[in-house]
Amino acid sequence: MQKRKNADVLKETLELAGKKVLDIGSGEGHLTRMMAKQGAHVIGLECSERQMEKALSYETVADERFMDGVGQDLPFDDETQDIIVFFNSLHHIPLDEQFNALKEAVRVLKKGGQIYISEPIAEGPHFELLQPIDDETHVRAVAYDNIKRYAELGLSWEAEEIYNHPVRRKSFEELHDKLTGPNPEREKIFEDQDVELRAAFDRLGDQKADGLTYFDQPTRMNLLKK
Repeated sequence: MQKRKNADVLKETLELAGKKVLDIGSGEGHLTRMMAKQGAHVIGLECSERQMEKALSYETVADERFMDGVGQDLPFDDETQDIIVFFNSLHHIPLDEQFNALKEAVRVLKKGGQIYISEPIAEGPHFELLQPIDDETHVRAVAYDNIKRYAELGLSWEAEEIYNHPVRRKSFEELHDKLTGPNPEREKIFEDQDVELRAAFDRLGDQKADGLTYFDQPTRMNLLKK
């Protein structure tokens, strides 16, 4: 499996300059800002107050902005966006609302617009590291099943690519902060399994000369078109 960075796959797949882009589940806004740097007019949609706080703490790089909202009930008019991105976010939407979120994406997408979906696959060292904290095997499978219902939404299947994204972490503490930020309830899991999780971090990670620890994460990208 080819090793590729998520950001590189996205930039090579989408023509972003001048496009109106909706980033659903934008988290801390890293992807929103990256797409804005490529010349897109991006709105990051996020429902976590803690994540939104972090997103707004960074300086803007262009005209990007952030809004509170959820994928299954988009606060936008019909046919107003050129591109809609679900980046590691579709599987976080409640199972019975995932297909509705895709319906909403189609509603607000312009004719000829694209839906870009990037989802981690439930395998590999990074998944194994996180599995004791939140086993997403089922939710990720359901998300892919909903993606494969694209024809019901009047969408065409443009592309699918599976690759290995290297997740990098400065330390175990950074991993802790990344996972508990949007989900404070995970604090207790980290407390109860501190020894085991630290051991898994060292065992599954590949520490490089740059001082960072890398974890392979198989990832699937799907591109759909209206």
